[in-house]
Amino acid sequence: MNIDFIWMGLAGVLVTTAPVICAVVGETLTERAGVINLSLNGLILLSAMASFAVASTTQSLWLGFLAGAGAGAVVSLIVAFCSITLRQSQVAVGFVLALLCRDLAYFLGNPFINIQGPVVPSFRWLNSISVDAVTVFSVFVIVGAWFWIFHTRPGLVLRGVGERPSAAYVRGVNVNRIRYFYTILGGAIVGLAGPAYSLSVKAGWRGTISGLDGIGWIALAVVIFGGWNPIRAAAGAYLFGLLQWLGVVLQPALPGVPSQVLQVAPFPVMILTLVFVNSGNGGWGRRVLPRILRSFRVSPPAALGVPFET
Repeated sequence: MNIDFIWMGLAGVLVTTAPVICAVVGETLTERAGVINLSLNGLILLSAMASFAVASTTQSLWLGFLAGAGAGAVVSLIVAFCSITLRQSQVAVGFVLALLCRDLAYFLGNPFINIQGPVVPSFRWLNSISVDAVTVFSVFVIVGAWFWIFHTRPGLVLRGVGERPSAAYVRGVNVNRIRYFYTILGGAIVGLAGPAYSLSVKAGWRGTISGLDGIGWIALAVVIFGGWNPIRAAAGAYLFGLLQWLGVVLQPALPGVPSQVLQVAPFPVMILTLVFVNSGNGGWGRRVLPRILRSFRVSPPAALGVPFET
């Protein structure tokens, strides 16, 4: 295995993980504000279909990405209205929307299955590795979200709304308005994960065999894995991408193992990793797990999923 192969593999991980990064960062912003958006899986499918449909019809990548972000914002607005204004269960609303958006994507996307559409162009990096603008954007969105949350005054307000909304309200913050804003903004960023797939990583729309179903649930798990910190969450997303890449690399070396096993292996591995990381919060985890794992112990925002009433 030469160095060029390793560099190309790492570049492939960066490229294929970019959509997951968008979903993870968007959901991190939403949950930092105290709102759980469980519609991610269906939202990504719907935005992938909508963005490809718009881009293939107009032959405009910009309009395609705008359609994906718009779909994410609209779905998240419904989540915000039901959970913040109507004070309905965020989990129930998000889960129903996940199923509804998935079925809508498959139904409305039928006319666009297996047709040609525009693809985000790639460019050379380090003379031998190809990346695209989506990959570069995913790196900037990680750093930008981290800096916004932890090093700006609006980020301090965001954390206050998610941790102690009553204290933020006393200091003059309109808690529900902030929650609306970050739910819609986070949903728009999550919506970019759809066109990142259908216009870049997996160009085109193939309906039920697009390979996107399940990515939203992984993104939700990675947000928890990352402790609601964009940098740590990005590490979890790249771990998932690395596991997918290893599945491709190991397949020729393991001819006796069905290819389907290696394709789905990253999903249970990520779930087990999440269990081990968060088990450090429990009594047996503190006794059994090594110190390096205990350092990953995380706690959600204190007001996550809790409606705020003035």
